[in-house]
Amino acid sequence: MSRVSARIAAIAESATLAVDAKAKALKAAGRPVIGFGAGEPDFPTPSYIVDAAAAATKVVANHRYSPTPGLPELRQAIVDKTKRDSNYEITVDQVLVTNGGKQAVYQAFATILDPNDEVILPSPYWTTYPEAIKLAGGKAVEIFADESQNYLVNVDQLESVRTGKTKALLFCSPSNPTGSVYSPEQVREIGQWALKNNIWIIADEIYEHLLYDGATAPSMPVIVPELADQTIILNGVAKTYAMTGWRVGWMIGPKDVIKAATNLQSHLSSNVANVSQRAAVAALSGNLDAVHEMGVAFDRRRKLIVGLLNNIPGIECPTPQGAFYVYPSVKGVLGKTIRGKVANTSAELATIILDEVEVAAVPGEAFGPSGYLRFSYATSDEDIVEGIGRIKTLLTEKN
Repeated sequence: MSRVSARIAAIAESATLAVDAKAKALKAAGRPVIGFGAGEPDFPTPSYIVDAAAAATKVVANHRYSPTPGLPELRQAIVDKTKRDSNYEITVDQVLVTNGGKQAVYQAFATILDPNDEVILPSPYWTTYPEAIKLAGGKAVEIFADESQNYLVNVDQLESVRTGKTKALLFCSPSNPTGSVYSPEQVREIGQWALKNNIWIIADEIYEHLLYDGATAPSMPVIVPELADQTIILNGVAKTYAMTGWRVGWMIGPKDVIKAATNLQSHLSSNVANVSQRAAVAALSGNLDAVHEMGVAFDRRRKLIVGLLNNIPGIECPTPQGAFYVYPSVKGVLGKTIRGKVANTSAELATIILDEVEVAAVPGEAFGPSGYLRFSYATSDEDIVEGIGRIKTLLTEKN
């Protein structure tokens, strides 16, 4: 008899966290590793948010259990923020506060999926999506859009994999891992297709404020209002406010679905830590000045890393319009000899790059097909120049 259940044994480790952990371990051992693996802003949480949390630690009520769906003040702040940022009007009973965005992802699928329900999963995708679908008893049906489509799927592709078992579509814009952003026209077309076919939309909007070159990322139920009753929106403070470690996310959806997800959370984790919730209230209720300052830095780094990568023979890097990732094709490098080694896959290439020049990137296999690397540019300009420079030196050496 197996010591670990088949359900849990089938889950793959988070590739992005694994790469980040390896890079940090090497750095701790004194190696000059440059890590592009983690999807984590390198800025400190803005001081006004930290101050609010510090004050909250002295309030005895925050030392106790609080309502599972979230502090009333935070749920109202989410309602107000959703109207402000998305022009989407909701009520507090449509909001559930979760322990980070990952818990929101899991609970969304667990709440609406029955065994063998299918979820269409555009690829490249964030590593947690297929595992959360699997845990919920569903089946992920992947469709791939390569760099020629700017990694954006179209309705014809969606329709080609739709079956009688299709329950939902995962929709993430701006995208992790590619940084690609769907236009309002594309959002409308996909939303109308989902409405026509009675398909749920699970919309991950956590990168909503990280947009460049005039791009917009409208919320799908705003573009297609009739979809509101079959849409679950996932979001959180992690990326926008540099609060990855605070663990505050949320779900927005129809009242019956949010009530069911709240029942699940009541047995899973109860309330989110109250001090973190108080910090999130401060974040969402404050202005976006600090967010815009971080966005200026991310935009500068985006242009820098895209230019450097496209100067490496064999690498083709589209310019992303959102998030803080680039997703270059490295297919032109595969099969070549690099310091006596041959990388036939992007996983093998990532290993060679880490071993030979101590630069950590996540291979495309973590997000879908081989042939790509994901670099997070949520790091310093100096590390970008040094890290990509090392890779160029490695890949342009004469063997």
